[in-house]
Amino acid sequence: MEKSCALLVHFDKGMPAMANEIKEAMESNDVPAKIDAMKKAIMLLLNGETLPQLFITIVRYVLPSEDHTIQKLLLLYLEIIDKTDARGRVLPEMILICQNLRNNLQHPNEYLRGVTLRFLCRLPEPELLEPLIPSVLSNLEHRHPFVRRHALLAVAAIYRLPQGEQLLPDAPDTVGRALDSEQDLSARRNAFLMLCHCSQDRAVAHLLAHVDAVAGWGELMQMVALDLVCKVCRSKPAEKGRYIKIIISLLAAPSAAVVYECAGALVSLSSAPTAIRAAANTYCQLLLSQSDNNVKLIILDRLAELKSCHRETMVEMIMDVLRALASPNLDIRRKTLDIALDLITPRNVDEVVLTLKKEVVKTQSAEHEKNGEYRQMLVQAIHSCALKFPEVASTVVHLLMDFLGDSNVASAIDVVLFVREITETNPKLRVSVITRLLDTFYQIRAALVCSCALWIIGEYCLSLSEVESGIATIKQCLGDLPFYTAIEEQEAANSLKKPQQMNSSVTAASRRPAVLADGTYATQSAASEIAFSAPTFVPGSLASPRNLRSLILAGDFFLGAVVACTLTKLVLRLEEVQPSKAEVNKACGGALLIMVSMLQLGQSSVLPHPIDNDSYDRIVLCIRLLCNTGDKVRKIWLQSCRQSFAKMLADKQLRETEEIKAKAQISHAQPDDLIDFYHLKSRKGMSQLELEDEVQDDLKRATGEFTKDEDDANKLNRILQLTGFSDPVYAEAYVTVHHYDIVLDVTIINRTKDTLQNLCLELATMGDLKLVERPQNYTLAPESSKQIKANIKVSSTETGVVFGNIVYETSNVLDRMVIVLNDIHIDIMDYISPATCADVAFRTMWAEFEWENKVAVNTTIQDEKEFLNHIVKSTNMKCLTPLSALDGDCGFLAANLYAKSVFGEDALVNVSIEKQAEGKLSGYIRIRSKTQGIALSLGDKITLKQKGGS
Repeated sequence: MEKSCALLVHFDKGMPAMANEIKEAMESNDVPAKIDAMKKAIMLLLNGETLPQLFITIVRYVLPSEDHTIQKLLLLYLEIIDKTDARGRVLPEMILICQNLRNNLQHPNEYLRGVTLRFLCRLPEPELLEPLIPSVLSNLEHRHPFVRRHALLAVAAIYRLPQGEQLLPDAPDTVGRALDSEQDLSARRNAFLMLCHCSQDRAVAHLLAHVDAVAGWGELMQMVALDLVCKVCRSKPAEKGRYIKIIISLLAAPSAAVVYECAGALVSLSSAPTAIRAAANTYCQLLLSQSDNNVKLIILDRLAELKSCHRETMVEMIMDVLRALASPNLDIRRKTLDIALDLITPRNVDEVVLTLKKEVVKTQSAEHEKNGEYRQMLVQAIHSCALKFPEVASTVVHLLMDFLGDSNVASAIDVVLFVREITETNPKLRVSVITRLLDTFYQIRAALVCSCALWIIGEYCLSLSEVESGIATIKQCLGDLPFYTAIEEQEAANSLKKPQQMNSSVTAASRRPAVLADGTYATQSAASEIAFSAPTFVPGSLASPRNLRSLILAGDFFLGAVVACTLTKLVLRLEEVQPSKAEVNKACGGALLIMVSMLQLGQSSVLPHPIDNDSYDRIVLCIRLLCNTGDKVRKIWLQSCRQSFAKMLADKQLRETEEIKAKAQISHAQPDDLIDFYHLKSRKGMSQLELEDEVQDDLKRATGEFTKDEDDANKLNRILQLTGFSDPVYAEAYVTVHHYDIVLDVTIINRTKDTLQNLCLELATMGDLKLVERPQNYTLAPESSKQIKANIKVSSTETGVVFGNIVYETSNVLDRMVIVLNDIHIDIMDYISPATCADVAFRTMWAEFEWENKVAVNTTIQDEKEFLNHIVKSTNMKCLTPLSALDGDCGFLAANLYAKSVFGEDALVNVSIEKQAEGKLSGYIRIRSKTQGIALSLGDKITLKQKGGS
């Protein structure tokens, strides 16, 4: 059995500390040298050295010293040395120490008395303590509170020993009298704590006798009193009422720590609505009064627990919880919104939405660097409220549409997605939403927001006036055509050929890399960008509302293709609602002119980059469609897109409903709830020990730790052979991975007829792994075995390797023998678990993460969905792409996968595959993460597993 350790000190293994040097320093008269020698001796003892030769030296030369630092180090030394022999008897030389301890307990210096009394709290040998008890008891009446409080701790520690009642039979009475007469708060707390642990009835009697004075006891005493009340209430539930009154009286205490503990005690002891309401109110007050952000986050966690167990009561407190939004910290705001959104009901939704609207307005007026991100969170919260309660959508949608031109692109994207969903799910608001969108469209500055807004215009402009307004708005934002005349193009080309003309701020020679939407790099000319950019647009001014023009001139031809598709839909719908063929032909001609101008612009020689093939093909398709329209094509363009969107929303709502049902089925049990084992009630005549054994086995079966033959087989599968069968020493390891810890259970077998001496398992690690324990030497008898455990700490999600060797000596061979072990590879999959995130969050992380690993598809699997399922299973990830989007058989597949590591790292994977004519799958799997390790390790795992069948 390993020895207990009461002291941990950092030890620098490279420090030279020879026993002879330490001994010489202790024998000198130099006090600093003695202090340094004592520190080295303590460090060596803590790391496994014995140093028996130093004891007499310390008794002779260190014990008589009057220096306080030396005396303190001496007590540390006495705490960690072996004071008993192999049979557990106290060593005779320890009697030399007792006299010194007695002298210290009677020393005129209060500090020496106090630290010596504190040392006695960690001295478990009754033989050493017995002669010191009179001196300990005399210190209970010392004039200095420092000595009295440590004397009370020493009495409590001695009384809790197995032989404590024989050493101090009247300790509770003595401490009780000291408690009644004590004035020092810390000493009173120590005395009361001793009674709580050793004589609970006496402590309860003292509490009830001074119940009216509890509010003025002070923080330390009140915390102990709360602990005592919780213990008594659990052991005597019938008397719970009288003690809960004490807790409620302490809710008005000046100490925030006491108030926090009172609220927690109320929740654990009572489920009455009054108690829960008082606790929730206390938490909300602390949330507003405390300035520390970590404290606020802890309190929000407590409120979240209350919400899960007592939702009805917490619904009344929702506005108090929302007051925490006043904090500037984004984590606090996010957690507050998460709690509040689960407490919204038809009765309070109007009040909550009004508060959120005020917060949105504040982000617009106040200047703060995190306002954009906070506004995005508020938009998402309002979006959630509007979906749950459609009647409030009309009050918020027009307010949020003012932020379509927000400088924070993520916030603007959330707004336009909210508008798109409301337009589909709330038909009564369609006309007003479309009108408002057309009025504010010129304010949009982000290409992604423009694309989504154009899709809304193309799908939901249904009446004649809406269609005409939509076409007019797009034309106004595009400006005059063509985009770039041949003369202007020639002039720009000539100016770019003259780099010596430095009239402008940037010339054609200034070229810089640009990151495209798919993560690849392109080179763009700063001169051409300046040449094509439209004049700066001032919000609120109608002078040049040409946002589409500036974006397309900057080279965003994907947006140009979206403009072409939107115009095509509007013209096709105009044919249905406009009786005048001349007006239809005029609109069709205008749309064709815009599309042809885009193609001409895309083929210009001075653009940052030419038009891509996909956008070119889409624009050409729109031109052909407007020239020759069939009924089937018209139905696809005007109906199928909206039907697909409605199906996507229905699928999303179904998934959210299933998640809510799954969360509702999770039972929330308190840590102190009793466990009732129903299957043991019928087993009569069993002893308590047998009953506990049965419970332990059943718990292990329930948690998967023990399932007879099945688990034995699983354990055999996880055993790794470290040496060969022909080696003189055979070793194998069973690897257990648990979050941040790896435990190696190594079995070593001596297969020889010789005794192996100083056998040592030497291990080393590669990667973010760290060996915790220092290896020990063992002696192994012939044909015997030894179990050795090694603990390894993990600091990041990266595939690590553990390697090493076994070193031993024999009596026949003078040199040490070395056996090299096989490497142990730690699997990254043990640290990755499936997780979910919103599509917008996935795209944001995909654009931000800088590490990417691109793996080519090389597999024998010929079905796209089967390959996707194999990758999901092999990587322990979750497929974010809904199943409805993967339906059908079109020969290609694209899906997003997501997982989170135990260290909070995000792992993003995009699978893009296509079936070739011969039936083989081709494509790429792209992994992105914030750290290099997870991207490389996950890529290696996919490369090994993607072929299937492994």
